[in-house]
Formats: sequence, structure tokens, C-alpha cells
Amino acid sequence: MLPVLVLTFSLLLSLPAARCRVTTVGELAVLEGRSVTASCHYDPNYAGYVKYWCQGRVRDFCTSLARTDATHPAGDKVSIEDDPVQQVFTVTMKDLKEEESGWYWCGVEVGGIWTADVSASVYVNVIHGMSVVNSRVSGEEGSSVTVECLYSERYRDSEKRWCRSGDWGSCLAAASNGRRKDGSVVISDDKALGFTVTLKDLQMRDDGWYWCAAGQQRVAVHVQVTPRPSTTAAPPTTRSTSAEPLPTPRHSAKTSWEAHRFMLGVVVVCASLVLLLVLTAIARRKWNQHKNERRLKQALDLEARLRELPGDAADLRSGAVVFLNRDPREACAL
Repeated sequence: MLPVLVLTFSLLLSLPAARCRVTTVGELAVLEGRSVTASCHYDPNYAGYVKYWCQGRVRDFCTSLARTDATHPAGDKVSIEDDPVQQVFTVTMKDLKEEESGWYWCGVEVGGIWTADVSASVYVNVIHGMSVVNSRVSGEEGSSVTVECLYSERYRDSEKRWCRSGDWGSCLAAASNGRRKDGSVVISDDKALGFTVTLKDLQMRDDGWYWCAAGQQRVAVHVQVTPRPSTTAAPPTTRSTSAEPLPTPRHSAKTSWEAHRFMLGVVVVCASLVLLLVLTAIARRKWNQHKNERRLKQALDLEARLRELPGDAADLRSGAVVFLNRDPREACAL
């Protein structure tokens, strides 16, 4: 009977969590000595409730680190802020140590003997080592780029280096004062868990992989150098032959004009010859007509003279008619 009661009590306690909940990320990783911020989202039903942040593997026995209803602030180590409008509260922990790695809880205090708090767990992993803000940076030829390298607390006093991947002889180390300039490379260590490397006047040969190093720790960074834009004018775009016909070359137009001119000359010559033939035919016709008219006139003149002769010349007049179409010389010969 007792086990049944315990099971029933457990189910009653879990009912609110089934209706309303709190959500957050499953794990957060942070370098030792740095800060981390966790965001805890809750249902609108809990906008007016107290929110808290505690540490421990089991929520019922976790150690409270910050509450939204605390009269005194938790201090500089842990801070908590609630935003009921966005239904989220955030927790920030600063200057973390490796031993502070573990389970933490975002909780909403519901209260009541029959009602359990709603909460969500997150594992905070505090590590020692290195990281970079951006593992890939790029810049145009002739420009500058800056790489931000982060390191954990225990490497604060370690030597900081910038090396070309695969060539440890190329490493440049920051000076004792935290700054070094070697040609176009500037290394600056602020001793505040980070150092920067600036590459000036980039050249195409600078493209490749590098290492940020602190002590025995290192992290890879890729530097990409893009060519400087060309100032020459771009060649004209070639038009597709399927879209529109290509323009006629000049020599083709010249050949076409010469062909037209030749044909025009042939036409003119032919027209001149036809005109000459027509004029010749007209002239010949006129000449024949004139010739016939002259012969007719000669015949009429001859006939008139014969009429003027005495009567006994009638036979001669009749005989002369036979020779109208002959040359007078031939008639005389006969």
C-alpha cells in the first residue's frame, strides 16, 4: 500500500511540470577566468513568480546562488535579471574556475505543499585552454585583418605566439610588455585573457593556416586573402547569336555595293543599246520614207514633163511608167 501512495504523490507533484515548463540550453562551455550567461525561458503563467539559480546535481538539494526577490544582491560573482515581458530571466557568472564546472538549475518558485517548482538543468563546463573569436578571417590584398585569440586564466603569464601552420620557425612571440611588431605583423597581449594579432598590408602569399598559441595550447585560424579588384575596363559582353543577328561586316557591305553598281552598269549599257537600236530603226524608217517620197516626186515630175510633150509621144509616156521603180540611168540604158 505504501508504494502506491508514494507513486500517487509523485504523480501529483509532476502535474504542474507537465502543464508549464522552463527551458534552457543543455550545456555551456567557457574558458577558465571568463564569464558565462545562461538564459532561462518560462511560460507566461509564471511572469509574476520568483526566479532563482542554484547549483547541484539534484534540484531539491541544490545550493541557491541568486534569486529575483533577494533583498541583498548576490555580489559581483553571480547576477540574475528577469524580463516578464519576454518571459525570460538571465543569469551571469563571472571569473569562473575549473572546479566550478557542474550542474546548475533555472527555477521558478511555485510553492505549496502539493505543487513542485518548475525548473530546467544546464551543465556549465569550465575548461582551460584556448579559443578564437573567429576561426576564419578574410581581407583584400593590401588591407589589414585582426585575429582575436582567447586563453584561460592559467595561461595569463604564458608566452603568446603567432605561427604559420607547419612552420614553427615562423613563430612570432609577444614581447615582455605584451606587444611586438615585426614587419607587417603586430601582436598585442592585454594580460586580460586575450591577445590580438594584426596582419597589415596583406599579400597573396599571406593566404593560409596559422596558429594562435599560449604555452602548450594552440588553436587554428585560416586567413584568406582576396585579390585587389582590377581597374581595367571589363571587356564588352558577347551577345548570343540566337538572340539577335550579328552586324554585317564592313567588307560584306562593300562587296554588296560593288555588285549593285555592276548590275546598274549592265542595266544602263543594255538600256543604251536598246535606245540606240530604237533610234536607228526610226532613222532608217525616216530615211526610207524620205527616199520613197523623193522617188515619187521624181516620177511625178517625169510624168508632168511627158504630159507636156506632143501627142505622138504617148507611147513613150506609157513605156516610161514601167521604169518608175528603176533607176533613171537603167531606163536610159534600155
